[in-house]
Amino acid sequence: MRLRACKTRAPGLSRRKICRILGNVRKRILTLMFGALAAAAQTPLTLKDAVKQALGRHPSLEAADARIQAAESRIGQARSGYLPRVQYMENLMRGNNPVYVFGSLLTQRQFTAANFDIARLNRPDALNNFQSMVTAEQLIYDFGGVKNGVRAAELGRKMTEAEKRAAELNLIAHVARAYHGVTLATQALEVAREALKTAEADLKRAQTVRDAGLATDADVLAVQVHVAAMKEQVIRREADLKVARAALNEALGLPLDTPHELATPLLPAPAVEAASPELRPEIEQIRLAKQAAEAQARSARAGYLPQIAFRAQVEADRQEFFNKGGGNWLVMGSVRWNLFDGNRTRQTVAEAKAMASAAAASERQYTNALKLELTKALADFDAATERIAVTEAGVAQAEESLRIIRNRYSNGLATVTELLRAQTALLDAKTRRLAAIHDQRLAAVEVERSAGKLNGDSNVLD
Repeated sequence: MRLRACKTRAPGLSRRKICRILGNVRKRILTLMFGALAAAAQTPLTLKDAVKQALGRHPSLEAADARIQAAESRIGQARSGYLPRVQYMENLMRGNNPVYVFGSLLTQRQFTAANFDIARLNRPDALNNFQSMVTAEQLIYDFGGVKNGVRAAELGRKMTEAEKRAAELNLIAHVARAYHGVTLATQALEVAREALKTAEADLKRAQTVRDAGLATDADVLAVQVHVAAMKEQVIRREADLKVARAALNEALGLPLDTPHELATPLLPAPAVEAASPELRPEIEQIRLAKQAAEAQARSARAGYLPQIAFRAQVEADRQEFFNKGGGNWLVMGSVRWNLFDGNRTRQTVAEAKAMASAAAASERQYTNALKLELTKALADFDAATERIAVTEAGVAQAEESLRIIRNRYSNGLATVTELLRAQTALLDAKTRRLAAIHDQRLAAVEVERSAGKLNGDSNVLD
């Protein structure tokens, strides 16, 4: 179609120029079509939906799930101490060692009276022995060694579960920060664009006032500089928005250029309640670590005491792989007592006790740190709430001031400097109000996170 159109003639236009124009038009149409399709494919994303998406796919939680599975496997490893050990062994031996030959002939059921010959006893011929052996060993009692090892492994699994809950808390807060980072950047861009439109309108007004002889060219130039500054603000806000969107996708575990239409506005958060950090999974994790260290110490102390075990063995010895052989069996009960192991058990017990003491000290330290964290979050929330009230009043005052000065300037009763100062004051007031609301929303999330209550259905995410 393009080639056919390029062949058409238009007065005053060359064929190459017509083709270039048609190509540009086609690109614009395709861009608009793909943009419309992408926009239609987007569904509004609320903050709670974003949190649910992140909890369902974020790599940090996948890693936490893998650590829980690893902890589950360690429990199985510890419980294996209750089960018997069964082994199969196949040996091939050949030699003329007199003792080996004598014993092998007996186990092969091949010993005869001729083997009592003194010469053959002293200098036997070389003998093959294909030995097949199955052994089973069962621990009967070890004074709590395996039991406390299982207990320590179970506590380790609970620790990894608490670690995952802590990761979820941090991820929810991270998503909320990224989400409101986008809403803040979006509204800041709207404010900057509004300020630019106002500045452009004031430029026309300044030109009109100058044409009426009530202002000079210097006044118009000053407003033009102000318009350029507002354009720069718009460029900065657009860059901020681009980075904020990428940060949100990173928090959601998505490609950084994934488009979203955010549905939760940046509005003041509801009131939050004071709480204690006792529900924080980090505290539970430390307490479990202390209990696990104590269990490991009890398990290690069992090494000072004997182990009672049972062993059974079935054996087949043959001169040839399938022939000339015999079988035998053996059962035994045993008591093993490690009288000296180079102080290994002693040092293991000391290590476990030290880890329990460290966990107890960490609990005291971490509890105070979490209380401080919660106190700071509550203070930030209260301060941001007061800032919202102050900045809202400031925005109203700045808007009224700009209206009055703009009327005075139109009548030649105010200078352009006063007009520009009023515009800048209004932009600053609106920006500070947005920042106060943003800080309050994040402080509310931080209060819930510090108290260990933050979840995907929390009111602070509405």
